Amino acid sequence: MTHSNISLILTLSFLIWGSPFIAKILRLPIPSVEIILGSIVAYFGFISDNQYFNLVAEVGFLYLMFLAGMEVDLKQLTNSPKSIISKSIIFLMLIVFFSIIFGFIFHLNNIVIISMPLISIGLLATLSKTYGKDAPWIEIAFIAGVLGEILSITALTIFDAANTTGFNMELLIKMSYLVLFLIGIYLLYKSLHLLFWWFPELKKIIIPKIDTSSQDIRLAMSIFFILIAIMLSLHLEVALGSFIAGIAISVFFHHEKKLEDKMSSLGFGFLIPLFFIHVGASFDINTLISQDIVKNVIGGAFLITFLMIISRVFAAIVLKSISGSKNALLVALSLSMPLTLLVAVATIGYETKSIDLLIYYQLILASILETLISMTIIKILR
Repeated sequence: MTHSNISLILTLSFLIWGSPFIAKILRLPIPSVEIILGSIVAYFGFISDNQYFNLVAEVGFLYLMFLAGMEVDLKQLTNSPKSIISKSIIFLMLIVFFSIIFGFIFHLNNIVIISMPLISIGLLATLSKTYGKDAPWIEIAFIAGVLGEILSITALTIFDAANTTGFNMELLIKMSYLVLFLIGIYLLYKSLHLLFWWFPELKKIIIPKIDTSSQDIRLAMSIFFILIAIMLSLHLEVALGSFIAGIAISVFFHHEKKLEDKMSSLGFGFLIPLFFIHVGASFDINTLISQDIVKNVIGGAFLITFLMIISRVFAAIVLKSISGSKNALLVALSLSMPLTLLVAVATIGYETKSIDLLIYYQLILASILETLISMTIIKILR
């Protein structure tokens, strides 16, 4: 047991440190490389099932959702032209429409159909660092992405609750908890907004300019864990709590620009790589080979990837009038990488036996493929 723990720690240390170098050589996104490396080292037995690794990886996923929430600029969203917001909503509705149509045409599993319209801005944050937040397509992608991610995480919460309880009175009770929670968050937001408007100096007291005790990080982590605890107590999807915690930091302490950099350094330097490596390790190559289902997995994954990307490209036609054809295509591609949410849905579906191992692997591989393909095309277009 001790030997396996030592082997696991050393392997993870090497992967966390070495992934950026390998990604630079291969010219691939770091998360994709971490997933691929995780599956390879697991195949050779360097990573085994470990409860501590599983726990830290789960925290890494929640922290990624937290950082995604911190990327949300509600002021920018509320001040955006109504035309962009309305077109973004139509764009999201068209993604859902095309996903359902394609799902029925190709006789896809219900879980796969639910997964296809998911939107996540986790990797969009990486693109914004590469191409700049001021790029027109990045700005539009963030507006549509924020709306899409809120809807996606809400849908994930409902999906998780439905799989746990079934469609009965208990599900309605859980959904009422979710509605009350969101109303409570909104009322708290309005109250704090009013409080900080009357007493702006409170922000400087909570996060002082001269901070020798890392009070800003302590506050952010406290909000992060408090929201997780609330979601756990309500038996709701904790990813939603993490996401809202990030939004709260962005809304009330947006003036502290260094805070986001500090939190990102902790996440992308430690916790988040462990999550992606864990995703790769869960992709059991041994099982694929032994059960001779490689062709089915690869074929199904490519089909899901193609349909997810093409549904967004078709839906992006509605954005042409406000951004041009090229920018509309870039928006569609940048929102074709819901890696974390796709993995989350696949995991929930497999654990509740809503999908079999074949579809689980198809979704995991699709999450990797769509990231690689979308990132590559974006790089070519830019």
